[in-house]
Amino acid sequence: MDPIVLSRWQFALTTVYHWLFVPLTLGMGWFVAYFQTRYYQTHDETWKKMTKFWGKLFLINFAIGVVTGIVQEFQFGMNWSEYSRYVGDIFGAPLAVEALLAFFMESTFLGIWIFGEGKVPQKVHAASIWLAALGSNLSAIWILIANGFMQAPPAAAYVVNEANGRLELVNFFALIGNPKAWVFVWHTLADGFAMASFLIIGISAYHLVRKQNLDFFKRSFQIGALVGLISSSLVFLGGHEMGQFMAEVQPMKLAALEAVWETEQPASFSLLTIGDMTGKQEVWSIRIPYVMSFLACNNFTCEVKGVNELQATYEQQYGPGDYVPLMVVTYWTFRVMMAFGFIMMGAAAWFLYNTRKPDYENAKWMKLVPFGALALPYTANASGWILTEMGRQPWIVYGLLKVEDAVSPNLTALDLWISLVGYTVVYGSLAVAMVYLMKKYAIAGPDAAMHESVDVATAVGADD
Repeated sequence: MDPIVLSRWQFALTTVYHWLFVPLTLGMGWFVAYFQTRYYQTHDETWKKMTKFWGKLFLINFAIGVVTGIVQEFQFGMNWSEYSRYVGDIFGAPLAVEALLAFFMESTFLGIWIFGEGKVPQKVHAASIWLAALGSNLSAIWILIANGFMQAPPAAAYVVNEANGRLELVNFFALIGNPKAWVFVWHTLADGFAMASFLIIGISAYHLVRKQNLDFFKRSFQIGALVGLISSSLVFLGGHEMGQFMAEVQPMKLAALEAVWETEQPASFSLLTIGDMTGKQEVWSIRIPYVMSFLACNNFTCEVKGVNELQATYEQQYGPGDYVPLMVVTYWTFRVMMAFGFIMMGAAAWFLYNTRKPDYENAKWMKLVPFGALALPYTANASGWILTEMGRQPWIVYGLLKVEDAVSPNLTALDLWISLVGYTVVYGSLAVAMVYLMKKYAIAGPDAAMHESVDVATAVGADD
């Protein structure tokens, strides 16, 4: 098999798996910080239990997320050395800041929060988890700034060194001020809150159905539903903003996710489009007039360029080649993401409305919540990132470097098969460990989390 294809599969495997943990870490840290603060303010033992229980799940997720993220940075040198050579002067800046500032910040203050309870003042202990949550979100912001450059490189940020064929950073503030990156930030941080909210909703529903720790899990369920409604709505608004930005800087991706082959003014929205086996030719479709124009431009009459016109334009601008992404992937990942996002908003609103009833835990629909609440955000999240990255193809840095020119030149198919199988085995093992630990502690409930904390504190005191 082609080394380029194998390298792409390898990076896709590690990235999609890693990204299962990142949004949950981004959102859950804020929840734990809030619960910790409420306990110190009120001395209500339920808030303490919430801190310990949800904090344990947060730590399990954080630990595996860190391990799986480190591998990606090595792949830049192993599989994508030409990419690293070409864009390293720019891409390295936000990654260095992320490692030296944000990552050390979250790790340091997380350590204080874990081991400092009872040893540092309560205000310092509470501040440490807030700073750890802030550090994890700052870490994500710097990564998104780097990815934003790949999606839409701001011309003011770089120059091309003709002597060595590399990009050089000339304006750091243009790099960090890239509008594409900040649309990503809004969308991703809101997604983190949504992921954490629905995890809390799902686990709370599991225990409510079994009539376990009702006060604890009713309080958790209500908070999860409220934040889930707000955050999923913000994710939707951020996605709408990204679509409009896409119309300006990545019109081919927009045309591909909507199966717009010919330029339309006004443009219609595809309810269902069936393509041929190539995924790039329409066979049959049902469309709603005007709607796509509104989504792209906030009016019902604007023009949306089609795939065929854009292909011809890009051939003139960049030379011969296929500039159309695999439309069957972009089309369906967009619809899965959008459909599940709408369901999340509706479900969160329904949950919040029903929390006004004193015995809502007895409702028949509650039995379905633990499964749906976990599946919805993870599926929507994975679909969104597959769309974001595959819709940019054939570019790895949009308009500047193609994927085929970014792979390491001396890799063989055997090298890649060995590493791909190795990563699959290791990541599969981590997945089993992750599911086992999360399930174990989620089912055990808050009392088990409290007892373990007491045992650890006693053991530390005995050692001292």
